Amino acid sequence: MAEQKWPQTLWIVRHGQSAGNVARDVAEAAGRHRIDIADRDMDVPLSGLGERQADALGLWFGRMPAAFLPTVVLYSPYLRARETATRIAALAKLGSQASFGADERLREKEFGVIDRLTRAGIQQFHPELNEQRDHVGKFYFRPPGGESWCDVILRLRSVIDTITREYRGERLLIVAHQVIVNCFRYLLERLDEEQILSIDRLADVPNCGVTSYEFEPAAGKAGRMVRKLVNFVAPLEEAGTPVTVEPDMPAAAKP
Repeated sequence: MAEQKWPQTLWIVRHGQSAGNVARDVAEAAGRHRIDIADRDMDVPLSGLGERQADALGLWFGRMPAAFLPTVVLYSPYLRARETATRIAALAKLGSQASFGADERLREKEFGVIDRLTRAGIQQFHPELNEQRDHVGKFYFRPPGGESWCDVILRLRSVIDTITREYRGERLLIVAHQVIVNCFRYLLERLDEEQILSIDRLADVPNCGVTSYEFEPAAGKAGRMVRKLVNFVAPLEEAGTPVTVEPDMPAAAKP
């Protein structure tokens, strides 16, 4: 049998609700052009609800037997993801048994000139971008100064190279962003453009929703990661914590 190159378990978690999610909802409801938040996107913290969501998920991990807990935690360096990862690790009591670190390749998709703009703002200031996006499609559309989904997938291919080189047999928890979750699904499940965009259209990834994979040695020639959970929010529901499914991206960027 070929040597296992994958982690034993992989959890991919979207951060808890952020102050940016809340500010975007307020701006959209008021018909404003800009989202009223002064922080850089990478400095936006969790909301109070987002903290409760992260704590609920941390308690869920904490109820696992020690032999099933994460041994490695990687997170986006954006504050909301780091705070989520830190709260999960604390409530799960991972302590020194797990390595813990940021990876800039797990950062949010970069929005470029449409950053902090609402749907109305994009239509007001950059009407040509809606036409361009309709022509090339969401998967390939790159706003000026920003990234396409393909750009995000390219950096995640590098992350997977690191995972298969450094974390074989480990139990790996990744805390990042909605687009990161979906782009990992694209890579790990070997999807195509139409399949991943159909998943994206179906529903947003819930804040602190869990998508997980287990290594199956009998899958494929040398074993593969097989999906077990998708957007799992039972830990939040069991704790009585509201589930939120707000998009990270500007509203106009959704289909």
